[in-house]
Amino acid sequence: MTEKVMLTNERYGQMAEERILKLDIRNLHLSFGGVQALSDVSFTVRDGEIVGLIGPNGAGKTCVLNCVNRFYHPRQGDIYFDGQKITNLPSHKIAELGVARTFQNIKLYTGLTTVDNLLAARHVKMKQSVLSGLIYWGKAQQEEVKHREEVERIIDFLEIEEIRDKVAGTVPYGLRKRIELGRALAMEPKLILLDEPMAGMNLEEKEDMARFVIDINELWGIPMLLVEHDMGVVMDICNRIVVLDFGQKIAEGLPNEVKVNPNVIKAYLGEEILD
Repeated sequence: MTEKVMLTNERYGQMAEERILKLDIRNLHLSFGGVQALSDVSFTVRDGEIVGLIGPNGAGKTCVLNCVNRFYHPRQGDIYFDGQKITNLPSHKIAELGVARTFQNIKLYTGLTTVDNLLAARHVKMKQSVLSGLIYWGKAQQEEVKHREEVERIIDFLEIEEIRDKVAGTVPYGLRKRIELGRALAMEPKLILLDEPMAGMNLEEKEDMARFVIDINELWGIPMLLVEHDMGVVMDICNRIVVLDFGQKIAEGLPNEVKVNPNVIKAYLGEEILD
Protein backbone atom coordinates (compact mmCIF):
# COMPACT_ATOMS: atom_id res chain seq x y z
CA MET A 1 0.00 0.00 0.00
CA THR A 2 2.81 2.42 0.87
CA GLU A 3 4.52 1.96 -2.52
CA LYS A 4 1.26 2.66 -4.34
CA VAL A 5 0.63 5.82 -2.33
CA MET A 6 4.21 7.04 -2.84
CA LEU A 7 3.60 6.80 -6.57
CA THR A 8 0.33 8.67 -6.13
CA ASN A 9 2.11 11.44 -4.24
CA GLU A 10 4.72 11.64 -6.97
CA ARG A 11 1.98 12.01 -9.57
CA TYR A 12 0.39 14.71 -7.46
CA GLY A 13 3.63 16.66 -7.29
CA GLN A 14 4.07 16.47 -11.06
CA MET A 15 0.48 17.17 -12.10
CA ALA A 16 -1.00 19.28 -9.30
CA GLU A 17 -1.66 22.32 -11.44
CA GLU A 18 -3.30 20.24 -14.18
CA ARG A 19 -5.88 18.64 -11.90
CA ILE A 20 -9.45 19.91 -12.11
CA LEU A 21 -10.59 21.80 -9.01
CA LYS A 22 -13.48 19.91 -7.39
CA LEU A 23 -13.92 21.55 -3.97
CA ASP A 24 -12.79 25.08 -3.16
CA ILE A 25 -13.21 26.30 0.43
CA ARG A 26 -12.53 30.00 0.82
CA ASN A 27 -12.06 31.92 4.08
CA LEU A 28 -14.53 29.84 6.09
CA HIS A 29 -15.68 31.24 9.44
CA LEU A 30 -18.07 29.37 11.75
CA SER A 31 -19.10 30.20 15.29
CA PHE A 32 -21.56 28.95 17.89
CA GLY A 33 -22.41 31.85 20.14
CA GLY A 34 -19.10 33.06 21.50
CA VAL A 35 -17.19 29.95 20.41
CA GLN A 36 -15.18 30.33 17.21
CA ALA A 37 -15.23 26.87 15.58
CA LEU A 38 -13.55 27.85 12.29
CA SER A 39 -11.52 30.94 11.52
CA ASP A 40 -10.49 31.87 7.96
CA VAL A 41 -10.06 28.27 6.75
CA SER A 42 -9.20 27.87 3.07
CA PHE A 43 -8.08 24.85 1.03
CA THR A 44 -8.96 22.87 -2.08
CA VAL A 45 -9.57 19.30 -3.23
CA ARG A 46 -8.63 18.54 -6.81
CA ASP A 47 -9.75 15.73 -9.07
CA GLY A 48 -8.09 12.42 -8.25
CA GLU A 49 -6.88 13.48 -4.81
CA ILE A 50 -7.34 12.05 -1.35
CA VAL A 51 -6.94 15.05 0.95
CA GLY A 52 -6.56 14.37 4.65
CA LEU A 53 -8.02 16.80 7.17
CA ILE A 54 -6.40 16.28 10.58
CA GLY A 55 -6.06 17.99 13.93
CA PRO A 56 -6.67 17.46 17.65
CA ASN A 57 -10.13 16.80 19.03
CA GLY A 58 -12.22 19.96 18.70
CA ALA A 59 -10.02 21.41 15.96
CA GLY A 60 -13.02 21.89 13.63
CA LYS A 61 -12.57 19.00 11.20
CA THR A 62 -16.16 17.73 11.24
CA CYS A 63 -17.37 21.34 11.24
CA VAL A 64 -15.73 21.76 7.82
CA LEU A 65 -17.55 18.69 6.47
CA ASN A 66 -20.83 19.93 7.96
CA CYS A 67 -20.37 23.28 6.22
CA VAL A 68 -19.75 21.56 2.88
CA ASN A 69 -22.92 19.48 3.36
CA ARG A 70 -24.80 22.57 4.57
CA PHE A 71 -25.62 20.96 7.90
CA TYR A 72 -23.97 24.11 9.28
CA HIS A 73 -24.12 27.53 7.67
CA PRO A 74 -20.81 29.43 7.88
CA ARG A 75 -20.84 32.98 9.19
CA GLN A 76 -18.42 34.07 6.49
CA GLY A 77 -16.68 32.51 3.51
CA ASP A 78 -17.72 30.58 0.44
CA ILE A 79 -17.64 26.98 -0.78
CA TYR A 80 -17.48 26.04 -4.46
CA PHE A 81 -18.04 22.60 -5.95
CA ASP A 82 -17.21 22.00 -9.62
CA GLY A 83 -17.05 25.78 -10.01
CA GLN A 84 -20.55 26.31 -8.61
CA LYS A 85 -21.10 28.23 -5.39
CA ILE A 86 -22.89 25.89 -2.96
CA THR A 87 -22.59 27.89 0.27
CA ASN A 88 -26.31 28.60 0.48
CA LEU A 89 -27.72 25.51 -1.23
CA PRO A 90 -29.85 23.10 0.85
CA SER A 91 -28.29 19.75 1.75
CA HIS A 92 -30.35 17.70 -0.71
CA LYS A 93 -29.32 19.93 -3.61
CA ILE A 94 -25.65 19.50 -2.69
CA ALA A 95 -26.17 15.73 -2.62
CA GLU A 96 -27.80 15.89 -6.06
CA LEU A 97 -24.72 17.71 -7.38
CA GLY A 98 -22.60 14.73 -6.39
CA VAL A 99 -21.30 15.26 -2.83
CA ALA A 100 -21.66 12.08 -0.74
CA ARG A 101 -20.88 11.66 2.95
CA THR A 102 -20.10 9.06 5.60
CA PHE A 103 -20.32 9.76 9.31
CA GLN A 104 -18.15 9.08 12.35
CA ASN A 105 -21.22 7.75 14.14
CA ILE A 106 -22.80 5.38 11.64
CA LYS A 107 -26.08 6.68 10.22
CA LEU A 108 -27.60 3.58 8.62
CA TYR A 109 -31.23 2.53 8.48
CA THR A 110 -30.65 -0.17 11.08
CA GLY A 111 -33.99 -1.89 10.46
CA LEU A 112 -33.35 -2.34 6.74
CA THR A 113 -31.15 -4.85 4.94
CA THR A 114 -27.82 -4.02 3.35
CA VAL A 115 -29.42 -3.99 -0.10
CA ASP A 116 -32.20 -1.67 1.01
CA ASN A 117 -29.74 0.74 2.65
CA LEU A 118 -27.84 1.02 -0.61
CA LEU A 119 -31.04 1.34 -2.66
CA ALA A 120 -32.16 4.18 -0.39
CA ALA A 121 -29.15 6.20 -1.56
CA ARG A 122 -30.27 5.78 -5.17
CA HIS A 123 -33.22 8.10 -4.65
CA VAL A 124 -31.19 11.02 -6.02
CA LYS A 125 -30.98 9.11 -9.32
CA MET A 126 -34.64 8.10 -9.55
CA LYS A 127 -36.59 9.88 -12.30
CA GLN A 128 -39.95 8.09 -12.40
CA SER A 129 -42.98 9.42 -10.54
CA VAL A 130 -44.70 7.78 -7.58
CA LEU A 131 -47.64 6.85 -9.83
CA SER A 132 -45.46 5.04 -12.38
CA GLY A 133 -43.69 3.32 -9.51
CA LEU A 134 -46.99 2.03 -8.16
CA ILE A 135 -47.93 0.66 -11.59
CA TYR A 136 -44.40 -0.81 -11.82
CA TRP A 137 -44.31 -1.30 -15.54
CA GLY A 138 -42.22 -0.05 -18.44
CA LYS A 139 -39.78 2.72 -17.53
CA ALA A 140 -40.33 2.35 -13.78
CA GLN A 141 -39.45 -1.34 -13.91
CA GLN A 142 -36.41 -0.68 -16.11
CA GLU A 143 -35.23 2.02 -13.73
CA GLU A 144 -35.41 -0.28 -10.71
CA VAL A 145 -33.48 -2.98 -12.55
CA LYS A 146 -30.76 -0.44 -13.30
CA HIS A 147 -30.59 0.69 -9.67
CA ARG A 148 -30.41 -2.88 -8.39
CA GLU A 149 -27.62 -3.69 -10.84
CA GLU A 150 -25.61 -0.74 -9.54
CA VAL A 151 -26.20 -1.81 -5.92
CA GLU A 152 -25.04 -5.35 -6.70
CA ARG A 153 -21.88 -3.96 -8.30
CA ILE A 154 -21.10 -2.05 -5.10
CA ILE A 155 -21.83 -5.07 -2.91
CA ASP A 156 -19.42 -7.14 -4.98
CA PHE A 157 -16.75 -4.41 -4.88
CA LEU A 158 -16.94 -4.01 -1.08
CA GLU A 159 -17.03 -7.79 -0.55
CA ILE A 160 -20.23 -7.76 1.48
CA GLU A 161 -22.17 -10.43 -0.43
CA GLU A 162 -22.66 -12.52 2.72
CA ILE A 163 -24.59 -9.73 4.46
CA ARG A 164 -26.52 -8.40 1.46
CA ASP A 165 -29.86 -9.62 2.87
CA LYS A 166 -29.05 -9.17 6.56
CA VAL A 167 -30.55 -6.34 8.61
CA ALA A 168 -27.88 -3.64 8.94
CA GLY A 169 -28.34 -3.26 12.69
CA THR A 170 -27.41 -6.90 13.28
CA VAL A 171 -24.08 -7.06 11.41
CA PRO A 172 -20.64 -6.42 13.00
CA TYR A 173 -19.43 -2.83 13.39
CA GLY A 174 -16.72 -3.05 10.73
CA LEU A 175 -19.19 -4.31 8.13
CA ARG A 176 -21.63 -1.55 9.02
CA LYS A 177 -18.85 0.90 8.17
CA ARG A 178 -18.57 -0.77 4.76
CA ILE A 179 -22.32 -0.53 4.22
CA GLU A 180 -22.17 3.20 4.92
CA LEU A 181 -19.32 3.58 2.45
CA GLY A 182 -21.38 1.60 -0.06
CA ARG A 183 -24.34 3.90 0.48
CA ALA A 184 -22.13 6.86 -0.38
CA LEU A 185 -20.95 5.07 -3.54
CA ALA A 186 -24.55 4.31 -4.52
CA MET A 187 -25.08 8.04 -5.05
CA GLU A 188 -22.55 7.94 -7.92
CA PRO A 189 -20.68 10.79 -6.25
CA LYS A 190 -18.15 13.20 -7.72
CA LEU A 191 -16.70 13.77 -4.24
CA ILE A 192 -16.89 11.75 -1.01
CA LEU A 193 -16.52 13.26 2.46
CA LEU A 194 -15.24 10.60 4.87
CA ASP A 195 -15.60 11.37 8.59
CA GLU A 196 -13.36 8.93 10.48
CA PRO A 197 -14.24 5.86 8.37
CA MET A 198 -11.82 3.70 10.41
CA ALA A 199 -12.77 4.83 13.91
CA GLY A 200 -13.30 1.90 16.29
CA MET A 201 -11.90 -0.72 13.89
CA ASN A 202 -9.26 -3.33 14.57
CA LEU A 203 -6.07 -3.50 12.48
CA GLU A 204 -7.43 -5.94 9.88
CA GLU A 205 -10.61 -3.91 9.40
CA LYS A 206 -8.57 -0.72 8.99
CA GLU A 207 -6.38 -2.34 6.34
CA ASP A 208 -9.47 -3.47 4.43
CA MET A 209 -11.07 -0.03 4.62
CA ALA A 210 -7.84 1.67 3.53
CA ARG A 211 -7.69 -0.67 0.54
CA PHE A 212 -11.27 0.19 -0.42
CA VAL A 213 -10.62 3.93 -0.08
CA ILE A 214 -7.55 3.73 -2.34
CA ASP A 215 -9.39 1.58 -4.91
CA ILE A 216 -12.39 3.93 -4.98
CA ASN A 217 -10.03 6.83 -5.61
CA GLU A 218 -7.83 5.13 -8.20
CA LEU A 219 -10.22 2.73 -9.94
CA TRP A 220 -13.44 4.72 -9.69
CA GLY A 221 -11.70 8.10 -9.99
CA ILE A 222 -13.54 9.70 -7.05
CA PRO A 223 -11.70 12.39 -5.05
CA MET A 224 -12.09 12.37 -1.26
CA LEU A 225 -11.79 14.61 1.76
CA LEU A 226 -10.82 12.35 4.66
CA VAL A 227 -11.05 13.14 8.37
CA GLU A 228 -9.16 10.50 10.33
CA HIS A 229 -7.28 10.24 13.65
CA ASP A 230 -5.10 7.28 12.68
CA MET A 231 -1.96 9.06 11.53
CA GLY A 232 -0.48 5.91 10.01
CA VAL A 233 -3.48 5.62 7.70
CA VAL A 234 -3.49 9.33 6.85
CA MET A 235 0.22 9.41 6.01
CA ASP A 236 -0.09 6.26 3.89
CA ILE A 237 -3.15 6.97 1.76
CA CYS A 238 -3.46 10.76 1.44
CA ASN A 239 -1.90 12.76 -1.40
CA ARG A 240 -2.07 15.99 0.56
CA ILE A 241 -2.87 16.92 4.16
CA VAL A 242 -4.52 19.96 5.74
CA VAL A 243 -4.00 20.49 9.47
CA LEU A 244 -6.37 22.40 11.76
CA ASP A 245 -5.83 23.54 15.33
CA PHE A 246 -8.41 25.52 17.31
CA GLY A 247 -10.35 26.14 14.10
CA GLN A 248 -7.41 27.58 12.15
CA LYS A 249 -5.34 26.04 9.37
CA ILE A 250 -1.77 25.69 10.60
CA ALA A 251 -0.26 23.58 7.80
CA GLU A 252 -0.91 22.13 4.36
CA GLY A 253 1.22 19.98 2.08
CA LEU A 254 2.40 16.50 1.17
CA PRO A 255 2.48 13.93 4.00
CA ASN A 256 6.28 14.00 4.26
CA GLU A 257 6.18 17.78 4.56
CA VAL A 258 3.38 17.92 7.10
CA LYS A 259 4.77 15.32 9.48
CA VAL A 260 7.98 17.31 10.00
CA ASN A 261 6.26 20.70 10.26
CA PRO A 262 7.09 22.14 13.73
CA ASN A 263 3.60 23.63 14.13
CA VAL A 264 2.00 20.26 13.44
CA ILE A 265 4.35 18.44 15.81
CA LYS A 266 3.60 20.92 18.55
CA ALA A 267 -0.17 20.95 18.01
CA TYR A 268 -0.99 17.35 17.30
CA LEU A 269 1.43 14.64 16.26
CA GLY A 270 3.99 14.80 19.04
CA GLU A 271 7.69 13.98 18.92
CA GLU A 272 7.40 10.27 19.75
CA ILE A 273 4.92 9.51 16.97
CA LEU A 274 7.29 10.94 14.38
CA ASP A 275 10.40 9.02 15.53
